[in-house]
Amino acid sequence: MKHDEKLTVYYDGACPLCTLEIDHYKRQDGSENLCFVDASSNEELGDDLSQDAALSRFHIRDEEGRLVSGAAGFARIWAVLPRWQWAARLARLPGVTPLLELAYRAFLPLRPALARLAARRSE
Repeated sequence: MKHDEKLTVYYDGACPLCTLEIDHYKRQDGSENLCFVDASSNEELGDDLSQDAALSRFHIRDEEGRLVSGAAGFARIWAVLPRWQWAARLARLPGVTPLLELAYRAFLPLRPALARLAARRSE
């Protein structure tokens, strides 16, 4: 499968919490259909995605080159991973993705503190 036929996942590799989550996804069946890009060490992410934007919020690029972020991006990953397809189906129910997006936005301000905890735990 060519790179542009895969879902591209942009993540903050300098964030211990983000890395834990991405490492979990990488170990899942179906992860060979995802292309993981560490945005913290890669400044060339496309004309429509700056490194700052990629580091501040979760993004994926679909097979047609469209950029999707936040909860909708996670739902796209879940749809590719067989053990997470239940979550993707749940996210497709009317009104669920907007609720997940609200939860994600509430999480974002907590991310730095949680990342510090994750870093301490991995030491």
